[in-house]
Amino acid sequence: MAEKILIYGASGHAKVIIDIIEKGKEFEICGLLDDNFQKRGKFFGYPILGGFAELTKNIYNNCKLILAIGNNQSRKRLWGKIRPLGYELAYAIHPSSQIGRDVFVGKGTVVMANVVINSGSKIGENVILNTGATIDHDCIIGDYVHISPGVHLAGNVSIGELSHIGIGVSIVPNVRVGKNSVVGAGAVVIEDIPDNCTAIGVPAKVIKNHTE
Repeated sequence: MAEKILIYGASGHAKVIIDIIEKGKEFEICGLLDDNFQKRGKFFGYPILGGFAELTKNIYNNCKLILAIGNNQSRKRLWGKIRPLGYELAYAIHPSSQIGRDVFVGKGTVVMANVVINSGSKIGENVILNTGATIDHDCIIGDYVHISPGVHLAGNVSIGELSHIGIGVSIVPNVRVGKNSVVGAGAVVIEDIPDNCTAIGVPAKVIKNHTE
């Protein structure tokens, strides 16, 4: 019997998650939540049930949750509000993805179409692995990371919590990208990137530091 699931966020990202869940058959979607009160009625065929307040009413305690929030910091803040209410995170893994032996995928993580995760890799909670990304052996992806479409991580790459790896980025083996950092689209990373910065280019160079 399929488990019940609520999707938090009614946006383009939610459409992709809905599609994954429908293809997987593991979960039954009860509806969506969104804090934008102009979003009511139906979204992609499912009812928008309300906002955060609905979770405090003990109506949906039998439902798991997945956060359809693309921004890493916003996703972390939202789960920080929801976690004390006792809800459990689900995950969404597209059936076309390839997941190797001894791979760990944390709760709340979304694995989109044609993603490859090779053996020994560890994926944190509330991570987005976007369309066609490849994660080679023994990589470590921290919580609340977004790996964009077409990203390629070679073996033993580490991505710190809250970092965003832009579309089409390539990272060579044994490189670390720090926490809360951004690697711009199309970059080629051949050396470590520190925490709290933005790096772009081929090869990638830090162009900006920012606060946590």
